[in-house]
Amino acid sequence: MTSPSVLFLPVRWSRSVVLTLTLTAAAFAESRPSRPPTFCNPIDLPYRFQLENPSRREAADPSMIFYKDEWWLFASKSGGYWHTKDFTDWQFVEPTGLPIEQYAPTVEIIGGRLCFSVGGNAIYTTDDPAAGNWEKIADIHGAGDIDLFQDDDGHVYLYYGCSDKTPIWGEELDPKQGFKTIHGPVDIVVSKPFEHGWEIKRKPGEPVSMEADKKRKNPYPYIEGAWMNKVDGRYYLQYAAPGTELDTYADGVYVSEHPLGPFTYQPSNPFSFHPTGFAPGAGHGSTFKDARGDYWHIATVTISQRHIFERRLAMYPTKFFPDGQLATNTCFGDYPQFTPGTSTDPFDANSPGWMLLSLHKPVEVSSSLDQFPATNAVDEKIKTWWSAKTGDANEWLKVDLGSVATIQAVQVNFADQDSTALDRLRGDAYRYLVEVSDDGKAWRTLVDKKDNTRDAPHDYTQLPAPVTGRYVKLTNLHTPAGAKFSVSGLRVFGNASGRLPSKVKGITAERDSSDGRMAHLTWAPSKHAEFYIVRYGVRPDRLFTEFQVYDATSLDLSSLNVGVDYFFTVDAVNATGVTHGKTVIPLK
Repeated sequence: MTSPSVLFLPVRWSRSVVLTLTLTAAAFAESRPSRPPTFCNPIDLPYRFQLENPSRREAADPSMIFYKDEWWLFASKSGGYWHTKDFTDWQFVEPTGLPIEQYAPTVEIIGGRLCFSVGGNAIYTTDDPAAGNWEKIADIHGAGDIDLFQDDDGHVYLYYGCSDKTPIWGEELDPKQGFKTIHGPVDIVVSKPFEHGWEIKRKPGEPVSMEADKKRKNPYPYIEGAWMNKVDGRYYLQYAAPGTELDTYADGVYVSEHPLGPFTYQPSNPFSFHPTGFAPGAGHGSTFKDARGDYWHIATVTISQRHIFERRLAMYPTKFFPDGQLATNTCFGDYPQFTPGTSTDPFDANSPGWMLLSLHKPVEVSSSLDQFPATNAVDEKIKTWWSAKTGDANEWLKVDLGSVATIQAVQVNFADQDSTALDRLRGDAYRYLVEVSDDGKAWRTLVDKKDNTRDAPHDYTQLPAPVTGRYVKLTNLHTPAGAKFSVSGLRVFGNASGRLPSKVKGITAERDSSDGRMAHLTWAPSKHAEFYIVRYGVRPDRLFTEFQVYDATSLDLSSLNVGVDYFFTVDAVNATGVTHGKTVIPLK
């Protein structure tokens, strides 16, 4: 790899324009600290192929907990679980004694031991999860997705429910009497899709109106995915809606001063919402602390192309505000961000400032299958992909970034086209080469995975140092599992030279007079903008809910809560950076 004579060091940004500093190579080499580690959603895990056809990968409904100086991650239908100390090196455990082929596991520390339950029928425990040996200690009941929670006083509670007809319930268990129910069940979360717009179960392309919703055969969402946190004396019961197969899959929260209520709906719901971008969906998750004591939310990403439950995992910074509001910042949630425990302010300043350089750029390929064109590799949609005609070595994909840019990281998202794999890949993995060029003729190695043995369907590589180049080429060396070489996203991150977008002006917001769940926004085009981000919230200084808008200067929203005032702004984005909206528009 050839080092450039000038290196670009992006400065962290928070609600401000990305800045760039330039240093000579010599000065940089003398003073350069090690680069803070980053990750990029979907989380770079060896997602397992499911055990039945069609061949497809899945992990969802994640429960994350800190135990014995490590974070432990349990996800549906994964054949085991992971643990990590740094969120970049994930170790997998295949356990014995656990019913791991069921959906929506939960974990909790009870009496100093890690306790696991799934399916609402039993509790299992261990004090050595790395060894993977578990024992059953109790039979319990519960309908669908469950959550175990131990309060500060030692009392244990069970929350459960997974239905479009019944609520989420809560009850108290007695661990000294085999976890028998001693109080409850109590109804806690009941869906209200005609008041909470984000809860409505509406398929893509269906009519969007109150009248249409009332005529729909079943507009009610699946209410599921309970998870409890206690912060500053408040109990936050989180739940997911409207359905895991939808891009609008999100998490809301009810808050109480007691573990079984009464609970109050948070007006700023959903608190975890990411309906647009490369990897949409941010529902059915869990909230945990990093090494600095900052909160994160890990949640489910939807793909749902080969199967309704084709899903991945994503992680976003989260915050409990002193006034009780719970919020997750999913803005640029699909772009590189610092790993948990790295940034001193992950909620507001977790981006290294690297932009997507490959968005909608010209692409050349070695070959293409019908229905899977080359442009799918740069359309910023995980649900579409390019596929070569074979899985042979030397199938390739080349992207022209348009001009020489500073490259900081690369994420290669493989699509497993025509894979025949069932279960985890063992001793097999994608092997490939990423090269960079200034002129499309002389190539330098950017990422070398010719000897790779790690299954990494969303392989993210942060470069050791910035590299400049205009053309990026991905070449197949080996495709596993009988698949064709296929890519849902060759995502190149860094910063382009050029002008930032102009500030967005002329923002208007109008509430639907007949349906308070809906609003229509418009704005004037921003010069040099590639796309826009609409941010909104219930306070002008807390605009954390977001939509990415491509090829348009308007947005129809149907995710609002009836009777709640909102505030909106619009950011303009291109490969150079972000110009944050300064004008905040109220919407009564």
